[in-house]
Amino acid sequence: MGFFKVYARVLGMLKPDRAVASSLALVALVGAALQFLEPVLFGRVIDLLSHSDRSTMGVLLFWGGVGLAGIGCSAAIALQADRMANRNRMAVMHRYYQHVLAMPPAFHGDTQSGRLMKVMLVGADNLFGLWLSFFRDHLITALAAGILLPLSLVLNWRLGLLLVALVVLFCAVAAFVISRTHERQAEVEALHSKLAGNAQDALSNILVVQSFARLQAEAKLFGSIAQEVLERQMPVLNWWAVMSVMTRSASTLCVMAIFAMGAWLNGQGLASVGEIVSFMGFALLLIGRLEGLVGFVARLVLQKPALEEMFAVIDTESSVPDRPHAIAMGRVRGEVEFQDVGFAYPNTRATISAVSFKAEAGRSIALVGHTGAGKSTAMALLQRLWDPTTGRISIDGVDLRDMTLDSLRQNIGVVFQDNLLFNRTIRENLLVGRPDATQEEIEQACRMAEAHDFILRQPKGYDTPVGERGVALSGGQKQRLAIARALLKNPPILILDEATSALDAATEARVQKALKALMAGRTTFIIAHRLSTIREADEILVFEAGKVVERGDFDSLVRRGGVFAELVRSQMPAPLALVA
Repeated sequence: MGFFKVYARVLGMLKPDRAVASSLALVALVGAALQFLEPVLFGRVIDLLSHSDRSTMGVLLFWGGVGLAGIGCSAAIALQADRMANRNRMAVMHRYYQHVLAMPPAFHGDTQSGRLMKVMLVGADNLFGLWLSFFRDHLITALAAGILLPLSLVLNWRLGLLLVALVVLFCAVAAFVISRTHERQAEVEALHSKLAGNAQDALSNILVVQSFARLQAEAKLFGSIAQEVLERQMPVLNWWAVMSVMTRSASTLCVMAIFAMGAWLNGQGLASVGEIVSFMGFALLLIGRLEGLVGFVARLVLQKPALEEMFAVIDTESSVPDRPHAIAMGRVRGEVEFQDVGFAYPNTRATISAVSFKAEAGRSIALVGHTGAGKSTAMALLQRLWDPTTGRISIDGVDLRDMTLDSLRQNIGVVFQDNLLFNRTIRENLLVGRPDATQEEIEQACRMAEAHDFILRQPKGYDTPVGERGVALSGGQKQRLAIARALLKNPPILILDEATSALDAATEARVQKALKALMAGRTTFIIAHRLSTIREADEILVFEAGKVVERGDFDSLVRRGGVFAELVRSQMPAPLALVA
């Protein structure tokens, strides 16, 4: 994305506030005109004083009015621009955050969460600074240049041409420095993102880092990336240091050039002392503004890669978008059908293929098979975390792709194998399933999940924080909270992904009783490796190499003596013997 294209997009993001932005632009135009008047009036006063003209006081009073009006314009811009920039920064962060949360696993699997946070925070801060500086300084600079340079030619075309030539030279040097640095700065920003991603990766796996004595190794990796950042950053900073020195000397050189040429023109009778003073004022004003503009350009060159990263995330389209006329489903009956469904993860072979089955509303379906057989993938497709490569999945006869994602997922409750909890209180984690639930309903769900008693033993009961990823709780406690969360949601379709794997035998028996009550009247899919938990399933689907190779109830599949019977024999030799 080109330099000016990035800047244009930054300004275009203010479209919701276009009324305020237009008003600020108008005030900036007035401010620029007032700034032009000041050196003109200064020169006029000099000429009047040199001729002992008594009308000097009137000009001075007018000059004072111009100065006060300019201060008023500056105050109005400063106040409103700050508010507008803050308001839009938060709006962009909200939009970015909402967009990232809606992105499917395909996106999050390829992008580190630490990098996403860094891109949002750095990008939003950069946008805020650009918006603020545009209205406070750079718009006035552009307008001042647009007004001052043409009018300087009207006042005295000879001195005006000299001023134009100096400004063109100044801009040419700045453009040269930009061309030498913007690509290198993009490399630096990529390394900053890598640094943030690696740091977040290590912090989120702190137990692994400490258990495997990787403190020094991770610190060394961080240091090596940081060193690479410095090595790439220094040449960029050197170029801008040179530019900074040149801009600081530009004002002196311009004043000297205008003074020298003005003295010669005055000697020829082609310029008055007042005109020379006015042009020196123009030069100082313009060069001062241009110095600020170059400083801004330097910052934008440094910030451009970060902004491009942010825009790239915002522009990323979901791989499972809502169709234009998708239906917002109410509460469904729960009839689920897979019709010749196939799916392959990006750049891999097919994970499942030709999977077909129908789950009547209210029935329980168990999915079994070795790790990697395709069970979890099939359930991910049911939640529309991915879309099938081939075939069709429907609920109550409606293709999942014809439903809105929100309405689809509101009808499905999930108890994950890896229990995922927010770093919030127990109550807040439970309310994820149903935000409007009452305390009585929360406690009832927790009693059914055998969680109420251990919650009351916590320091603050239901208001106890669980820590990042539920670190303050045991595996069994986290799993019971996950079950209570699904119970509270009360969905017509339920997915149990090894829902009791972290529980001891006694607690598992009680929770299985609760789950049986929960499953009544719901379409339930049970992903299980522990086959003793699926004896009462209405139908069992046996997955192997991405296909359903057997189906039936527990006893009929054991009697068949196929893949399922072999799985049972490896876990439950005694029950198998009884069945046989």
